[in-house]
Amino acid sequence: MSLQRQIIEALGVQPVIDVDAEIRKRVDFLKRYVKDSGTSGLLIAISGGLDSAVAAGLCKQATDELSQEEGKEYMTLGVFQPYGRQEDIEDSYAVAQAFDLIYKTETNIEEAVDEIALEVEHSLKGLGIHKHISIPGKGNIKARTRMVVQYALAFELNLIVVGTDHASEALTGFFTKYGDGAVDINPLSSLNKRQISQLAEKLGVPRSVIDKVPTAGLWEGQTDEKELGVSYEDNSSYLEGKEIDPASAEKLEKHYLRTKHKREKIPGI
Repeated sequence: MSLQRQIIEALGVQPVIDVDAEIRKRVDFLKRYVKDSGTSGLLIAISGGLDSAVAAGLCKQATDELSQEEGKEYMTLGVFQPYGRQEDIEDSYAVAQAFDLIYKTETNIEEAVDEIALEVEHSLKGLGIHKHISIPGKGNIKARTRMVVQYALAFELNLIVVGTDHASEALTGFFTKYGDGAVDINPLSSLNKRQISQLAEKLGVPRSVIDKVPTAGLWEGQTDEKELGVSYEDNSSYLEGKEIDPASAEKLEKHYLRTKHKREKIPGI
């Protein structure tokens, strides 16, 4: 079996999807998990990007249906977590408006992140290393700080923390270990980026969000495709079993093998 086929099977991606069926399956998955866990609903961080917008739409549909079916209120909490001034914060709020999110809150993580980064620099200095924390290193602190806030809110409100990672990110390991990769439940895990866009169209995600350039927003000027060196078109086609440019396929496979540790459970003995 080729490495491409092994990867596709491991990540569970289908070459073609029925959009309505996929939405129904994922909404039911969320509803079942909330009911079985005895919690009050779902928490989703809304970044202003496509993935979190689709996840938010699925969450809201799930809790709306549960409220109607169970005769009690279930909530979807949308959390906005800018670092300082977020230029596209209006896209986050547009998503909340599109899905009529009643419950939403904003927490600016800048002060917390900067304090942690400063403490790391002090620790390095204690080791005789005089340097500022690296840009990617601070990016990881941002991702992990956001999850600390989400889990604190979820604990106080008895909610499930919902992730936005998907197969195209899993393929490249393009997520922060114990950051955005640390969640309770992930309703997008077997979809590639192209398929998520298809769900977005059906769910009614704002056009500004569907059309925007994908970015993790961890530092100025960062984009997913520029950082990875492969387009999401090639990434999605690869996961659908199609032939793509050999150089792009090689890059994707190198990313996959190099980031294997991110997809595995913690090793122990």
